[in-house]
Amino acid sequence: MKTPNKNIPCSFCDGELENGSVQHPYSWHGKIYLFENVPAQVCRQCGEKYFDAPVVGTMERAVLKKAKPRRTVRVPVFSFGELAVQPR
Repeated sequence: MKTPNKNIPCSFCDGELENGSVQHPYSWHGKIYLFENVPAQVCRQCGEKYFDAPVVGTMERAVLKKAKPRRTVRVPVFSFGELAVQPR
């Protein structure tokens, strides 16, 4: 992964970017794939993640070629509209 360019700030908050490793949900055709230990540049201020093109390509290939996942997890699904009308 490239070293972050100190002159290019986060596009959301102007914070400083640093190299890191993140967990990233990837949505494709109504399915969610979870990638762990993904190299990224992460904003120190707001946490926004930025990926280099080869990293995104690796995730896309894994999904399109139906690579065998390391493990599978169950994910709860909520309808925001139903949650928003519930009294506290």
